[in-house]
Formats: sequence, C-alpha cells, structure tokens
Amino acid sequence: MEAKHSIINDSHDFWDEVVLPLLQTHFPAESAEMAAGFFGYGSEVLRLDDAYSTDHHFGLRVNILVPEALKRARGAAIEDGLAAHLPETWRGRTLREGYTRTKGVELASLEHHLASTIGLDHPPETLADWLRIPEEDITHIVAGEVWHDPLGRFTAVRQALSGYYPEPVRLRRLAHWCRYFSGMGVYALKRALLRDNTLYASTTFARSLRWGVQMAFLLDRRYYPYDKWMTEMFHRLPRMGARLAHIVDEAPRLETPWTRKLDLLHQMSDILDAAMVEDGLIAPHPRYSVSATSGYRLLEAAYAELIQKCPPELHGIVPEWEQVHWEGFHSQFVAGVDLDDWRRMLVLEEQK
Repeated sequence: MEAKHSIINDSHDFWDEVVLPLLQTHFPAESAEMAAGFFGYGSEVLRLDDAYSTDHHFGLRVNILVPEALKRARGAAIEDGLAAHLPETWRGRTLREGYTRTKGVELASLEHHLASTIGLDHPPETLADWLRIPEEDITHIVAGEVWHDPLGRFTAVRQALSGYYPEPVRLRRLAHWCRYFSGMGVYALKRALLRDNTLYASTTFARSLRWGVQMAFLLDRRYYPYDKWMTEMFHRLPRMGARLAHIVDEAPRLETPWTRKLDLLHQMSDILDAAMVEDGLIAPHPRYSVSATSGYRLLEAAYAELIQKCPPELHGIVPEWEQVHWEGFHSQFVAGVDLDDWRRMLVLEEQK
C-alpha cells in the first residue's frame, strides 16, 4: 500500500531545498555530525495526521540530532543561524513550533533525545535494559524517516530497536499483561459488576481491553504504539487484528451491555490463550469453566507458565509501560516555559 502524502513529504523537501543547503553553507563541519529527518512524537510521524492534527504543534518540521559535546559547544550558534535564515513560511506551509527556540527545526543532542525517550543514551545492552524501555516509546525512535546521518549513530539505534524484542523480553512482557488482563481485569470486572460498582467496572474494563490489545501486538511481534494510534495500528496486525476485530469493535460501544462486555473479554481470553498454545508458548490444556464470582482467570494460568520460561533475573523486573522518561523531560521543559506561550500552545483562548 502506497503511503499517503503527508507533512513528512513536504518536510523532506524543506530539508533538501532549504535547511541542508543553509547548514552546509554556514555550519559545514557541524552538519557532518548531524542526524536529520522526521521522527519522534506526533501523529504525522506515522502518517496518521488528519484535519484535527493541525490545530497545535503542526507544520514543516526537521528533527536534528548532534553529539552532546557539539550541542553544548555550538548548539546556540546553530539555532541562532537557523533562526536568522529560515523563512516564516515555505510553499504556503507554516513552520512547526516545538521544544526548541527555532521554528521548523528542532535541534537536540542524540544522547538527550534517547534518554528522554527510552531512558538510555545507547541501544539496550541487557535484557533488563529492554524491559525498562516503555514499549510505546520505542515507536518514537523507530518510526518516521532519517534523511541524513553520516556518522550512522542514530541509525544504529533505530536498527537495533527495529529488530524487535529478544524472546525472553517478549515472554516477560506477555506474562505481565496476562497477569494484569486476568487478575486485575476480567476478575476485577466480574466482582465490580456483582457489587454494582459502575465506576470501578468502567475503569477496569477499559484497562482490560487495552491490556488485551497489547498482548495482541506482542503475539504478532509488533511494538504497541501510543494509545491514540492503538485502533489504527491494531487493525494492521497481520494475525491477531482479524481474530480480535469483532471484540475490539463491539466491546467499547456505549450500547453494549455490561454482561456482553464481560463475555467479550472472556472470548478475548480464549483467543489470546489459543494463540499462545498455537505458538508453543504454553502447553495445550482442557477448556475451563467461568467462575460465578471470580470471572475467567484463564490467562493467569498462562502468566505462570510464561514467567517460568523467563531467565531468573527477569522474574522480579516489572516491565515499564508508561512514558516516564518523556514525562520527566516534559516537566523540565514546562518548568521554564513562559506561561502565556504555554497557554497559546494549548490553544486556550479567552472567552469573549
């Protein structure tokens, strides 16, 4: 399938015709150490941008990474040079505002970019390293495009992560979500419904559905993306997308009764369990009945089998899943931002 035309295409032209010539003219030595392209955060990195994407942080964009020492020594000069020579618009397109002083071009150190995204300034070297990287943040490294990387350092990190998880890491993550989906999902939902606790039922149902989808990505050896892109990317899964589509489409609907939602999660349990048997990850077993009070804790049985297959050093490591490294950077950025600029970036307009 041919990729749709996106802001990423126009940004590539902007790099080729404006930014790269400018850098080669004014900063030739520095440009030889740069990695440049269109990567990181935003729907447009996955070519999923639409009309709603354009109301904030949108426009022509070039991401540039340089070694930390170069960023400290020459970063301000490069940003000043770019600010002095870049146009306000190009081909009718505005330049994107980001987290640096230069519109349209975001300059960061390679080490900082990696650390604020995956928590490491280098490719993961151990199984524990892999488990401490939030899964959705790997997408922010491997997605998008790199157009210029003479030293190949950023490209090497992308290639290392693009090869997917080592098998012990995949099994540990799969075990984790089996535990959550079953023990904190369908079990908890059943008991919340018995107690007529709608708030807890709503919370645990939504989390359960997400955990089930995360397992589908693991079973198909695809990285789970940021939640906003979950639906689109789920339906692209080569195997589990089709098997679970009817559940993912029906279960979240407001008109679907609670009893049906719970039944759909039980079906999801069976489908995920069957895939793990099919893949040889767990042993074949008889069918089990659903408890009248505890729901269907089928995947907690799989959890024990999977975790016992993992190396002992991984048993006590809880896989990271939220964007903790990015949020740390984001909080530091917001701590120094001009509050009026921040409200403008949030599209907060005073009521008339």
